[in-house]
Amino acid sequence: MSLSLERTCPECGTEEFYKAASMQIHLGTKKKWHCTECEYGFVAINGIDTASA
Repeated sequence: MSLSLERTCPECGTEEFYKAASMQIHLGTKKKWHCTECEYGFVAINGIDTASA
């Protein structure tokens, strides 16, 4: 299980996110990811995420 994710932040351009939380829900595994440099974050449930970019 990885605690970091390589992805470009749409707010600041940083290439790394850290996992802030993870839990099992009825739809699957919910993971919250946050940028290491700014306040941007997104949620992913079974690989489908709310990221804007």
